[in-house]
Amino acid sequence: MAKFRLDKFKPIVALGLFLVAWWILPAVAKSFMRISFTEVQAPAWIVSSYLDDLEEFWARRSHSKIELIEAGQQLARQKAFYQLLDQRNKILETEVMRLESILDMPARREFRYEVARVIRRDLNAWWQQIVIRKGEDYGITEGAAVIFAGGVVGRVVKVDAFTSRVELVTSPNFRMAASFEGDDRPVVYQGVPQSGFGKASGEVRDAPQDLVANTQTPLRLVSTRLGGTFPPGLLIGEVIWLEPGSTGIFQAGTVQLDDRLLSLSEVSVLIPLNPLDYDSDAP
Repeated sequence: MAKFRLDKFKPIVALGLFLVAWWILPAVAKSFMRISFTEVQAPAWIVSSYLDDLEEFWARRSHSKIELIEAGQQLARQKAFYQLLDQRNKILETEVMRLESILDMPARREFRYEVARVIRRDLNAWWQQIVIRKGEDYGITEGAAVIFAGGVVGRVVKVDAFTSRVELVTSPNFRMAASFEGDDRPVVYQGVPQSGFGKASGEVRDAPQDLVANTQTPLRLVSTRLGGTFPPGLLIGEVIWLEPGSTGIFQAGTVQLDDRLLSLSEVSVLIPLNPLDYDSDAP
């Protein structure tokens, strides 16, 4: 008769003991271990991003002088163009402030733009997140809005000492209030699982029945004051088709997002200059 061996059950027993120990372990210890693990990984991500920047720098050094002169001329033209836009923006801003003072309107929230480098992307069907190379050392807080030249990027969901994790607008966990450009009625934007092969997209819900969208005249979905930390008017995406929603009262549709969203190298974090005090600011 073959002898019954218990040693083959050692891995299962060890795994069971580990799970029991982890279940008994206090929540504070679990949180400390998770934060420690992240802080250990972060330096490797940061060093890798700096090496990529150095590689890109030396790659640009290989360009000829003629190419560098042409690039400098293009930058000079763009700088002059943006200087004119800046002057016009200051004039319009002064006029807006004058009208707001006449109408006795409440002050708008002001933000500081903190530009950060993207050092890691975690993109799959269930969540869409990026890691940026700035954290608590630059005053970034959880919930801060993240944008780029094409509009909304996402929201900061976790802040460590030197890095921050951003939930992208494409993630199913991302949700915000929005409105269509030229229409103040609020709608709901929701991220959806991404296929990985098509274009980045989301979903808009609770759209009024009288709105019509098509490929010739798409509707632009923008942020609203009801969107929490996002200032109004930031582009989210475009809607080319609306259909009756599940309730039959409102419409729903697919939001086409910017093609650059999943391949960004730099983003801007909006840090409020006058953070809201929800205890005192609540109506």
